[in-house]
Amino acid sequence: MESGNLSAVTEFIFTGFPKLQDGGLLYLFPLLFIYMFIVIRNLMNLMIFFAIRLDTHLHNPMYNFISIFSFLEIWYTTATIPKMLSNLISNQNTISFIGCLLQMYFFHSLGNTEGGLLTVMPIDRYVAINTLHYLTIMTPLCAQLSAGSCIFGFLILLPEILWISTLPFCGPNQIHQIFCDFTPLLNLACTDAFVILVQGVIHALAILITCLIISLSYIRIIIVIQGIPSAEGHKKTLFTCAVHTADFLLFFGSVALMYLRFTAIYIPFWDTIIALTFSVLAPFFNLIIYSLRNKDMKDAIKKLLCSPKVFNISGM
Repeated sequence: MESGNLSAVTEFIFTGFPKLQDGGLLYLFPLLFIYMFIVIRNLMNLMIFFAIRLDTHLHNPMYNFISIFSFLEIWYTTATIPKMLSNLISNQNTISFIGCLLQMYFFHSLGNTEGGLLTVMPIDRYVAINTLHYLTIMTPLCAQLSAGSCIFGFLILLPEILWISTLPFCGPNQIHQIFCDFTPLLNLACTDAFVILVQGVIHALAILITCLIISLSYIRIIIVIQGIPSAEGHKKTLFTCAVHTADFLLFFGSVALMYLRFTAIYIPFWDTIIALTFSVLAPFFNLIIYSLRNKDMKDAIKKLLCSPKVFNISGM
């Protein structure tokens, strides 16, 4: 695996988690426990998705954003967590070169799409508090913004993934992370370090620009909120923005710690914790942030569970 032959490295070994006999159980049970909740959360996401489609009361742009966000996160967590669990109980902890590229592509493409949705969702809140024609403006715009986020998220990484697929991997094949990621993988490539640095700078700029756009958007929204005469409207709008901001800080905060460190090196424990935060914990808390804290969504789920439509889908 570690010979000088350029074609020798066909698979990689994860070293982010220890083996079971070396203390891997300390990771296995908490991760399995969390993943069980995420599986349940994903089932609830599916219920939310169908609840929004079946309940005309929820046919508004914000709930459409939430349904798309929920659907994406089913696949976002599935891209990495099952492989993490299998690595913890396996003696090999390996992944093929193609499998590594596919995991990296889908995980980051889905993450980029969610980041795109988080970026455009402030537009919805801004229009909602500034115009009486909210549905007229946002209903067609919601579909365009959602489609644009998906297209951007899945196309932007294709050139980079194709470029990585052409790189020679002629040395060590140990990925010091819990899933396939750009920096750990590129560190194994037999290529100019300057190219890797440029790639890291491009990622950092993309993250910083996205964070800046979202931050400025919510600052502008908060300024507008101060002019709302109704105390109830003021409180409700401020709470919604606070919820969205909490998710933004959790997701992009952990992403920033991982990808804006440049030459900084974390000890393996903190590397693993940060990776778990944005790949496992952030999606886990999104259910609470976007769905179960919303009374309309909870009522729609109850209605869906009690509706005969659920049991007569085949007859529709």
